[in-house]
Formats: sequence, C-alpha cells, structure tokens
Amino acid sequence: MDTLLHPPPTSSSSSMAKRPCSSSSQNPRLPSHFFQLDHLLYYFLSLSDSSPISLDLSFDCLLDSSPSDADQSLLIDRAQNLGSLLLRVANRSARKCASLHNSIAWALPPDLTIKVFSMLDSQSLCYAAATCSMFNKCAMDPLCYANIDLTTVVPKVNNAVVSTMIQRAGKSLQSLKLGIVPGPTASRGSCQPLVYTIRNSVDVSSFSWNDKKTRQGKESSILTRSCLYPLSGDNGATGTLLRRLHLYNMERMDNASLCVALEACPSLLDLEIVGLHVDLRQTLMSVSSNCHLIERLFFKSSKTGRDDSLKSPTCVDLVNNCPNLSSLSLRGFKLHDYKVCILVKGFRKLKYADFSTSYSITGTFLRNLGSGSGGNLLEVLILRDCMHLKEVEVAWFLTAVLAGDFKFLRHLDISNREGLASEGDCYRRSYNSSIIPLKQVLEVRPNIFLLAEFPSGGCFMHMIDDTDGSLPSQLSSQTSDGSLLMSLSESSYNSDQGSGNEEYQDSGFVIYKESSDEVDFLVV
Repeated sequence: MDTLLHPPPTSSSSSMAKRPCSSSSQNPRLPSHFFQLDHLLYYFLSLSDSSPISLDLSFDCLLDSSPSDADQSLLIDRAQNLGSLLLRVANRSARKCASLHNSIAWALPPDLTIKVFSMLDSQSLCYAAATCSMFNKCAMDPLCYANIDLTTVVPKVNNAVVSTMIQRAGKSLQSLKLGIVPGPTASRGSCQPLVYTIRNSVDVSSFSWNDKKTRQGKESSILTRSCLYPLSGDNGATGTLLRRLHLYNMERMDNASLCVALEACPSLLDLEIVGLHVDLRQTLMSVSSNCHLIERLFFKSSKTGRDDSLKSPTCVDLVNNCPNLSSLSLRGFKLHDYKVCILVKGFRKLKYADFSTSYSITGTFLRNLGSGSGGNLLEVLILRDCMHLKEVEVAWFLTAVLAGDFKFLRHLDISNREGLASEGDCYRRSYNSSIIPLKQVLEVRPNIFLLAEFPSGGCFMHMIDDTDGSLPSQLSSQTSDGSLLMSLSESSYNSDQGSGNEEYQDSGFVIYKESSDEVDFLVV
C-alpha cells in the first residue's frame, strides 16, 4: 500500500498521460482536503499499471493486518463501494466526453436537431435516442412525439409504451396511430414498424386473440382498453390538440373506452377505425358530441354485415354537429338506403363517400343526389361489393351523370363479386347489364375513372390519364391497406339474405319507423 503514499515508479509514471493537477493557488475557494483527494486519486489510478497478482497480495496483506473479522468485512465493503463509485464516475465521464465530441462533430444546433427528429417515424426516433446522450436529450423534446405511429404487424407494443410516448408529447400531440396492421406500413427507404424479429414475414391478418397470445407468450405486449386513457391526462390537455387518431384491430377495445378517448379529443380532424369490436351507433354518437371539427371519418366493421345498430336520429345529429366532414367511409355495416341518403345529402362538403361491402344498400339513395346542394360535390363514390345494389339504380345514377349532374365526379366503383341485383329479385344477378350506359358516360365524361368488375360477365374499366394530378389524392389514402381497389375477399356475407330494404322499395327518401332492436358488440 506504499504506492498510495509515494509517487509511482518512473516506468509507471511514463505510461500515464501528464495531468495538470488543480492547486489552491488556481482556485483558492476549494478546501484543502479536495486537493489531497485529487492527488490521492491520481496516484491511485496509477495502480492500473500494476499486475492483478500484486493487487491481490497487497489487499490480502491489508486484510491480515486487520485485528478482527468485522474490520476485514468493513475493508471488503469499502473496496467494493469504492470500485462501484469509480465505475460510475468513469462511465459518466466517458458519456460526457462522447457528448462533447458529438456536439463538435454534429453540425446542427439542438433546435434544428429537434426539428429533424420530429420528422422521423417513432422507431427511427428511438434508434436515434439510443445513439448518444446528446441525441437522447434532443429526442426527449415534446415536438419529437407530435406524430406517434406504433402500428405493428404482430403485438409488440403495450400500454406502458403508449403512455410513455403520449406523456412525452404532452400538449404537442397531433397524430396517434395504434394497433395491428396486416403488413408493413412504412414506405420504401424508411424504417419498418416496431417489429424486430423474423415474424415480420408472418401474415397475421387472420390471427385470433388466442393465436396472438400463444405466439407472444405473454399478455404484456397486448394493447388493452385502457391504452387511450393517457389522452385524458393532465385534465384532458393531452388530447386537446390531437388531429389524427387511427386505431387498427385492437381486439380488447370496447365502446366505453373509445368514447372516453373521443371526449378528450375535441380538435380531431381525422378518425380511422378498423376491426375494433365497437358499435357503429355509439361511436358516431360520440363523434357527433365531441368532434365537431372532424373532416375525415373511416370506419370498417370487424364483423361484416352484422352491425345494424345505426339509427336515423344518429345520422341527423352527425350531419348537424359535424358540418365540415368531407370524407366518409363506412365499410361492412348493414346500412339502409334512407340512412345513407341522410348522410350523403346532409354533409354539404362531402367529396369522398365509400360504402363498400355495406350489406343492405340497394342504390335508391342515389336518386336526386345531384339536385340542390346535397351530394353534388361528390368526387369519389365507391359502392364495391354491396350485395344488394341494383342495376336499375346504377343505370339511373349514370343517366343523371349523362344529364349533367355530379359535375365533380371523378371516380366511381360499382364492382361486385356476385354481380348487380336485378330489379324485383335480388337473387337474380346481372353480370353484364345492357341498361347501364357505361360507354355513353365515358364518351360524355372521359375524365371519370369508372370501374365495374363482375365475375363471369367480365370487367369494364376505364382509366384516365391523370397527368395534371387533379384526381383526388384521397384515392390513395382512404383505404387502410394503401390499396385503391379493395380485395374481393373482404365481402364475407352471402347474397341469400334480404337487404332489409324490401319494404321501402321505390318509396323515395322518407324516414321510416325503425326497429328498436340494436346490435352491440361487447368485449367480455
């Protein structure tokens, strides 16, 4: 132990970099024992050049000189504590030096670095934050979490991750995307969603909850109904400025939890719900009550053709309370024509309407849409795989287009995997109708993208050259899977059931008495 009291040998001293030690003359404010510790630590670090055997022998001799076992234990504890303390100090100094180096090598100041980080996707931001302490500090800024995308291919995100990111965003939160998507959502050249294993290649679109639980091995990687509660935190301030909320295939989400989340988002402009076991009527009631500024609503049923819960008063309230809605997609619900008519004619700014795989639509709502202000601004109308859509109603609609109505219409999809229903008998299917003036419409309106795909009878499709970029950009963004043309397999119901509109045929758009029966999908 004499090494601690005397200077180290010359050979050892030469291997150490010369260090300018502090002195009382340089900083007289520091106590004298500080400089003694400074010199003592300097000589103590020189022991790193000593062999481990020498250190072992010296420490054993020190223990042997101790008078009792208690003193020996005390020396051992002090050695361990001193070693841990030196390790923490060394690590902190290493990070400090690395941060100083990065701050010199990194050309951007912190404010611009934060700006760059705010443009990254959530996974890339996490990677950047783990790089160094300087990046980590910049990545903690709320602006970096303004747009949170935690969509995954298999369950990899739990409530704690969502809560942490929402809390970091605070009042800066503008966009939130959660849930399970069928495949990678990232564009080419960017990071993939938060999935790190070889299970990226597994198709999980048809997985049940039990399958997912078995593959994960634990429930902690599953988003539950409480995952959106942080939006109500800080007395509701967190969700106040949220503009976009997208939720995909979250099997444990229920009506009450979703409505609580919507109550905390009064500034919501874009709501997309896919595959949640929530009720259409209750969801639209919550949107009508809380999201008066909404402009885009995309809702795809988890059980195609079974949700008949929507009532006409709910449609009227939605129209009156959300006047800015310009894009409406309700896929896979059992919608009656008079309800659709209330929605399409009621929204004065509606440009995009998608009722694909809607079970009960016959097409009678298309009558008189072009008259007045209701429906005449439509640019996109998608009625794909509506099992009870009648050819006579489609013919009437296209005749109105020929007459000069729907001047802004640019895209029409009436494709059906089972053909269009014949007038008076929905069981007779038409695959190549002679009464629908497809060619005449394209001669008069060559700028319309008209898609009419039918099995057996072939396909009629007219594609325009949209070189001026005037075709609505919503065509590439309205579908949750990024595809313009929806898969025919999405229609999971059969055509051997009535549409539910038989008693209302050819009777105009009168609000008829509705059944009080409602369908609720409750998650147990």
